[in-house]
This record gives sequence, C-alpha cells and structure tokens, in this order.
Amino acid sequence: MHLVYLLSVFLHILAATAWVGGMVVLIAVLVPWLRRGDRAKAAVVLRETATRLRDIGWICFAVFAVTGGFNLWVRGVRLSSFLQPAFLASPFGQTVCYKLGLFVLILGLSALHDFWVGPRAARILEAQPQSPEAEIWRRRAGRMGRLNAVLALLIVFVGVMLVRGRPW
Repeated sequence: MHLVYLLSVFLHILAATAWVGGMVVLIAVLVPWLRRGDRAKAAVVLRETATRLRDIGWICFAVFAVTGGFNLWVRGVRLSSFLQPAFLASPFGQTVCYKLGLFVLILGLSALHDFWVGPRAARILEAQPQSPEAEIWRRRAGRMGRLNAVLALLIVFVGVMLVRGRPW
C-alpha cells in the first residue's frame, strides 16, 4: 500500500509541475514574445498553444482529483471527517479545507477562462486584432490567466503546508 501511496503522491506532484509549468511558460515566455509581432498571427499561435495547454491542464485536474482524494484517504481523511468539528478545527483539517476550496475556485475560474473568455478573446483577436473589443477581451483573458497562475502558486504552497505543517 505504501508504494501505491508514493506513486499517487508522485503523480500528484508531476501533474502540478506540468500544470504550473505550462502557465509559467505561457505567461513569462510566450505571451511577451508574441507581443512583439503581428497581432493576428500571434493570436493564432496563442490560441493553438493555449488549446494544448488547456487539454493538459484539465487532464491534470482529473489527476489532482483522483490522487488528492486517494492521498487524503491514505492519511485517514474520509467524507465524514468534514462533518467532525474536531477535524475542521485542527490545523490539518483547516489546511485541507483551504486546499479543497482553492481547487474548486481554480476549477471554476479555469472553466470560465478556458471555455468562454479565452476562446472569445482569440476569435476576436484573429478577426479584428486592432479593435477596441479585441483589446478588452485580450485584457480580460490575460487578467484571468494571471489570477489563475497566482492561485496555482498559492495552492502549491497550501499543499506544502499539508505535509510540512502550517507556519503559524
């Protein structure tokens, strides 16, 4: 059982690495590079890259749900634990709740960004790259993407607190 748990933790960390790494490359490398060129061509490259990263991201979310649930189960957390005041009052229980809350928030924000705001921004940027509407949607998608990246880093930090303890 310990080997299965270790493999689950490994997959959880590997998925986090792929998910966060993809966002960092997109935000820190690709987007700044694309801003220097033709906006219409940049929109196509960004759409193609973002679509691939979106697919990887949602696979990672499925891996997080399965491995995260299993990892908590191995550590003794059951659904009934969330109804126990002692668990909810403990630092570990509170940290689990923070991480799960962030996960749900990230899922919602990602769904909104990946399936509505991002594709709409890409369509408008490809069709009318210099229009005011394209700028509005580009900024909206960019803000949502950066917020998701910050939340991703925060959830990684909370994950570290689950295994290493809270600093307060």
